[in-house]
Amino acid sequence: MIKLIKGLFQKYRNFILYCCIGVVNTGVDFGVFALLDWAGLYYLTSNLVSYHCGIICSFLLNSNINFKVTDKPIKRFFSFYGISVVAIFISEALLYLFVSILSWHSLIAKLISMVLIAVGQFVFVKRFTFK
Repeated sequence: MIKLIKGLFQKYRNFILYCCIGVVNTGVDFGVFALLDWAGLYYLTSNLVSYHCGIICSFLLNSNINFKVTDKPIKRFFSFYGISVVAIFISEALLYLFVSILSWHSLIAKLISMVLIAVGQFVFVKRFTFK
């Protein structure tokens, strides 16, 4: 059983670590979003600020812990950032749909949009940023 678990971890190591880092990144993103929401900032503006905090956290952790690729940090950051910008636009669109059109609470909408974006973003980050 332990051998099976080790084998699965080795096979899916990057994805497992990406998900663990994603939990930290999500905490940073969601925490900043909730704080700005509590302070009364417009939810779409709060999302932009919190998402950027999450991008920086995620890049640093994925570079140094997960993919262990620290060469060309500026080039890799902008690749990572470019992928993340696409995710920001998708996140903004989903938040607008969920909050303004479907009348969901902004925190629930934020959580659901984060889950929907996470897997697709992993594929692009692994393929283009940390290949």
